[in-house]
Parts: sequence; C-alpha cells; structure tokens
Amino acid sequence: MIYRFIIISDEVDGFMREIQIDADAKFLELHQLILESCGYEDNQLTSFTICENGWEKGQEITLEEMDTDADEDSYIMAETELSEFLEDEKQHMLYTFDPLADRVFFIELSEIKTGKNLEKGKITRSQGEPPAQTLDFDEMFARNPIVETPSVMDDEDLFGDEIDSSEIDLEGFDISDEF
Repeated sequence: MIYRFIIISDEVDGFMREIQIDADAKFLELHQLILESCGYEDNQLTSFTICENGWEKGQEITLEEMDTDADEDSYIMAETELSEFLEDEKQHMLYTFDPLADRVFFIELSEIKTGKNLEKGKITRSQGEPPAQTLDFDEMFARNPIVETPSVMDDEDLFGDEIDSSEIDLEGFDISDEF
C-alpha cells in the first residue's frame, strides 16, 4: 500500500510538499523525506502528532526516546510503522519541525493506493519556499520591541493553544494527479 501525503505550512503561502511512501515504512523515513524536501538540517528533536477529529492532537511519535509517564505508551520514529497509526484517507498529522517555537507542518494523508508498494519513499511535488527551520528569537524581539520577552510569555501568547481547522486550507493546491 502506498500513502500520498500533502504537507503545508500556515506560515508561508504557496508552500506545499507531496510525498509518496510505503505504508509499512517507518515514521523516520517520512521525517527524513520532509527534511530533504525543505532543505532542513537533521538537528532538531522533531515529532509527529496523530490528529483525531480534524486537527485535535492525539498520539505523539518522537525522534528520540523521551522520558514520559510510565502509564503512557511512547513511540519513536525509527521503530514505528506509518500503518500502525494511519489507516484512512484524509487523516491528519502535525509534524513539529521547530520544537522550541512549537512550529508545525500540517499533513494530510490525501490518498491510499492499494495493491502497490514502494521500496523507498519519494518527494513527488515541491511547491514554494519552506519557512525557516528555526526562529531566531533574539532577532525577532530586536525587530519588534513591542513584543514581550520570552521569559514573561507563554506558548498560548505566541501560538494559541488550539488549532482552528477552518484556517487549514488544502483546497488551494492542485493535488489531483494520480500516482
């Protein structure tokens, strides 16, 4: 089975990546393809978050083993197959590529092709420039002195605490090609 993913950013208009990968591939391979498609370095503690009911955060799959509550299952990218969590077309995930600033890509499993396999995943479409991999907080605050310093801000002030699914628009991209 082949999965076709569409990846977008709410930071950069016109940015879109399409990746095709075998359903039995590990999350680590998808992670590596995303980095390659954006020209990012592999130097951040990235993670995937499986979404439920639209964009509601669910299970997290991390790059490295994290010290978590013993009552919760933990999953790492190198050991977890995509098919373990992804079963349905239009299913959503978040890919946190800048964990310090909690910046994400929005990913949709746009199509599942049964009866075929891919030995190695591939980037099948690359549109627009990706956002910068990490934010330079010092530079950002120097340019905008009105913004409070990070020591007195919390994540909610910077990014909000909930994703408004009405703002995530995959309709503006032509994703109709067969694969």
